[in-house]
Amino acid sequence: MKTYNVGYLVGSLAMESINRKLAQALVKLAPEQLKFREISFADLPVYSYDYDADYPEPGRAFKKAIEDSDAILIVTPEYNRSIPGGLKNAIDWASRPWGTNSFAHIPSGVIGTSPGAIATAVGQQHLRSILGFLNSPQMNSPEAYIRFNDDMFNDAGEIADPSTAAFLRKYLDEFHEFVARVLTVLPRGA
Repeated sequence: MKTYNVGYLVGSLAMESINRKLAQALVKLAPEQLKFREISFADLPVYSYDYDADYPEPGRAFKKAIEDSDAILIVTPEYNRSIPGGLKNAIDWASRPWGTNSFAHIPSGVIGTSPGAIATAVGQQHLRSILGFLNSPQMNSPEAYIRFNDDMFNDAGEIADPSTAAFLRKYLDEFHEFVARVLTVLPRGA
């Protein structure tokens, strides 16, 4: 069975981010056909169209990392009922200059955790709107708004609760199937 290279973005730049921990736990639960690598955006300056004529190296490297991925998974917190500013900045870098949108036709998934009662539901809806505009086919179901608690991860960085681990494993199986379907219809490089 074909292997897919999945670039993942962690919406929070904090080193101890619970979403970074979730992303690392997801990698451990994923089917073997999905190979994950984090795409960092920590070095990107604040985007301005002034850069469009001469993109700086961090912007070019970020765009290339998105384009070299078969799929993108975004693991993000919700800040003020939306996505973190750093993540939006990174998406802006990848989608510019006009006509060089790196997200176009790359299948994507969205997931996140937060201690709030609705977890990351509203932030994910904003992100889905952005990804839709960028022509990134999105896995719409199952949705995954994971409510964080202090016992979510064990000492090995794995999901501690068996039912949550089973749900996330199913989410990743569905993501694998979604990526395979999309790339059958929209093959990369075609």
